Amino acid sequence: MHPKFLQLLADRYVAIKSQYPNDGRRGWHLRVLEEFWANENRKELISSSLKLSPDLFAEDDDPLDELLEGPELGVLIRTDFTNEDAWTSFSAKLDEEEKEFAKSMKSEAPELAANAEIPPSGSGHEIRMEDGESDSGSSTDGIPSPLIKIINPSLPQERAIFDRISNLTALRLFNDVDIRPSLIAPSGTARISPPNRLVDHGGWQEIYTGVNLWIYDATSNTDQCVRLVGQDGGGIYGTATGDSWRARGTHICELQFNMSYLGMKIDFGGLDRWDFGERRRNMDEATKFLTEHKSKPETI
Repeated sequence: MHPKFLQLLADRYVAIKSQYPNDGRRGWHLRVLEEFWANENRKELISSSLKLSPDLFAEDDDPLDELLEGPELGVLIRTDFTNEDAWTSFSAKLDEEEKEFAKSMKSEAPELAANAEIPPSGSGHEIRMEDGESDSGSSTDGIPSPLIKIINPSLPQERAIFDRISNLTALRLFNDVDIRPSLIAPSGTARISPPNRLVDHGGWQEIYTGVNLWIYDATSNTDQCVRLVGQDGGGIYGTATGDSWRARGTHICELQFNMSYLGMKIDFGGLDRWDFGERRRNMDEATKFLTEHKSKPETI
């Protein structure tokens, strides 16, 4: 967590928590940051040099924390519910891919272990909300199996939370918000106008940390691909937090493993090949703060 955001939390977290008691931790963090973006004198808001621990603001519960418990490294969210046959076919293929990938890990584990990095913990176990059952999974020499947890709500009040959500909404639900200095625009390149917090707003950028998010949407019904959501816009000026690209369902496990254990980054060799339509959707939504933070349905 950036020290400047820690200072914002130190100044406003307790008051925001008292004012909006039902939001939960992620909602309170978002409201604190919203005050920062709304204030034209934001530099004055973060002038303190106090040294604070992120743990001070990470202990409160969040309505969706239960969905992130367990060892899995990625979360796949179903956000379209119009084609049950297509979803069933997709999820069956993903399940088979998980099994095949686990088998391959057993034979390659010694070699991979020598090169792998230990990923962050706390990403979550699979929860299929249509039947209320969960599977805590197993492990292949320290590698969780399955790698991906599936969130597939069945009840109307559950589906309402995830129905057709944007990448940014998914990040705000399941990741932790933060800020960083915006990237420097290359020589001869104008800074983004109008400013947008997902790229550059007054020299700062809104970013997210946490579990990798994969989104099954309406297009997935026909192309059997999902959106892989970026958390910080990558490494070139102009790309945005929440940018995504479509990955085949049969490649999810391999990509997740490579990102979590082998340090692979999706950057297209420095080219901007992200989905522009989803970027525009996120950037438009970023300026419309979610006044009612999503709450966990009683059935989950």
